[in-house]
Amino acid sequence: MEKETATNMNSRALLILFTLVFTITISWQLRWVILILFGSAIVSVALDVLIQSLSRKIHTPRPLSLLIVLLILVILGTCILQLVGPELITQIKELGNLMPDLIAKLKEILSNQSISFGLQKSLLPEQISWDRLENLGSKVIGLAGGAANSLIQFILITLLAILLVLDPDSHKNILISLTPKSLRTYTENILNECRIALGGWLVGMTISAISIFILTWAGLSILGVPLALLSSLIAGLLTFVPIIGPTTATLLPLGISLIISPTLMVKVLIFRLSLQNLEAFILTPLLLRRTVNLLPTVALVAQLILGTLLGLPGFLLALPLAIVMQVILKKILVDQILNKC
Repeated sequence: MEKETATNMNSRALLILFTLVFTITISWQLRWVILILFGSAIVSVALDVLIQSLSRKIHTPRPLSLLIVLLILVILGTCILQLVGPELITQIKELGNLMPDLIAKLKEILSNQSISFGLQKSLLPEQISWDRLENLGSKVIGLAGGAANSLIQFILITLLAILLVLDPDSHKNILISLTPKSLRTYTENILNECRIALGGWLVGMTISAISIFILTWAGLSILGVPLALLSSLIAGLLTFVPIIGPTTATLLPLGISLIISPTLMVKVLIFRLSLQNLEAFILTPLLLRRTVNLLPTVALVAQLILGTLLGLPGFLLALPLAIVMQVILKKILVDQILNKC
């Protein structure tokens, strides 16, 4: 009897292990499809937040609310492009013109620090050979192909998000129906909490990004740093990538201010560090205090792991995925297992 019980347990363990390995293998093979689906879910949550806010005020059907929200977003985006688009294009051209000056400045700094000629030549070559030009051309072609692929993925994510947000209950019921009957109510609660957490994170980070954009633009303009609009736009967008994003956004205004004077570069550095601390320790915690409590260590580890495995898309989606995983682990691992031990 004991031998039969042990055999059954071993068979069950092997079946679970086989199922787990099979699921992980299939998920890895379909990782880009899963990323697109998860990205569309994030966009659909963002649209759903706007739709619910609109429906509470004017009590319109969901399809009509979605149409109104999309029209508002298109009109708002068009107005913003008309206001800042020409200036932004001008500043991008100016950045291209300033790059030789920035490279020359870096060369001067490296030579003043007595860095060996071989290192300088490898970092900032004086002459460009035909082989290097061919390699550069290959990289440009690869970049263009990557941009086209990203555009296709963006269109797919947008279309899927619109389809999801048109009838979210039906799609949610499909996921719930895949679970055992006794767990369906619990699964529905988990999905609702994931939606609330993602929605709160999106609202909070959007407000934080807009605030950082405005404050960076104002601060760099007061300091007299060129390309203030372009630098502030990058800083605002990279707010959605905590920890690494704000640090990366500091490089452009630092490099531009270095061309003008070291004193201005120090002022920009102090300003950006102050703004980063304001955003990290006051603004973002204040906006997310009721929705998301994600530790910076968890966010950084998630970004490093998914960024290494999946590249830029994994890096960008790491934080929303970490938020969803935190909700799921809390509801299943903590509430249902550890708290009952």
